[in-house]
Amino acid sequence: MIGTRIRLRLMIIGLLMGLIIPSQKSTHAHSEKEGPWWPHAVWGAGDQAGASNRMTPEKLLEALKLVRTGKVYELGQVYERGMPLYGERSYSMFIPSSPTGGPFGENKMVYHDDFLCTEIGQVGTQFDGPGHIGVRIEKKDGSFEDVFYNGYSTEEMSGPYGLEKLGVENIKPYLTRGILVDVAAYKGVESLSHSYEVSVSDVLGALEKQDMDQSSIRPGDAIFFNYGWSNYWKDHEKYNTDPPGIGVEVGYWVIEREASLIGSDSWPTEVMPNPDPDLMIPVHIELITKNGIFNLENMVFDELIEDGVYEFMFVFTPIRFKGATGSPARPLGIR
Repeated sequence: MIGTRIRLRLMIIGLLMGLIIPSQKSTHAHSEKEGPWWPHAVWGAGDQAGASNRMTPEKLLEALKLVRTGKVYELGQVYERGMPLYGERSYSMFIPSSPTGGPFGENKMVYHDDFLCTEIGQVGTQFDGPGHIGVRIEKKDGSFEDVFYNGYSTEEMSGPYGLEKLGVENIKPYLTRGILVDVAAYKGVESLSHSYEVSVSDVLGALEKQDMDQSSIRPGDAIFFNYGWSNYWKDHEKYNTDPPGIGVEVGYWVIEREASLIGSDSWPTEVMPNPDPDLMIPVHIELITKNGIFNLENMVFDELIEDGVYEFMFVFTPIRFKGATGSPARPLGIR
């Protein structure tokens, strides 16, 4: 009897491990029409909007009820030369000349233009869209293929002038209820330490400290995590090195809450590196690739925290760059 129970537990563990993240040598065979996470169980085959589909008129009206004073909170960083950037990404803006043109007419009109050279959707406060993160898995014929949200493959998506599928233009505007989870305050620190993995226990403790409960989180809410990491925005080396963040456990918790979006004041939102050295950004894969719950990174929550605001109307509209992997962002909280 004991042996049977042990074998059963091992089988369950094996199944769960296989579901967490498929590796390059995954045994998850798939076809174009059916795979380990597609077609999406709610929005079906062909969907490209993901959890932004949860932005309904009812959700907007619900969020409007949170507005009491009309105070607007800036939740994004300023785009500028010298801001911290991931890897070899770049950001450069030029004014072609001053003035760029003119004077024209008898009234001597002059004007300025600007020239921007950057990975526009993946620098500064940035929105990770459906075409940003995928995973390599095995097909039924034994070959491997790179697959993204809702089963779209690189063969279907790739194009020289932008993605043919899963471009950020498919994302619906976010006008919803925002919830801030101040993990740093719950832990009693200004900033979490490098590579600290935020647990579900931390999230529930932070909500309790804010007189909130997870049962109050409703489908379509946007959930944000404060790690205190924006304190290091001007210290590039510290900011870019091994930030704290949520782990896969919290990722599953977010999925269960049916969130429309997550975000944080760090560049990946999830812990880096993952405690499991064999995994690379598994939370991105679970949320974005498998469930269409997108990620808003490099946010700042100082004003919300100063006013003790943890529930607010959240407004963010991704810029409709056709075929882009993401979007720059000026997210707002309104209370």
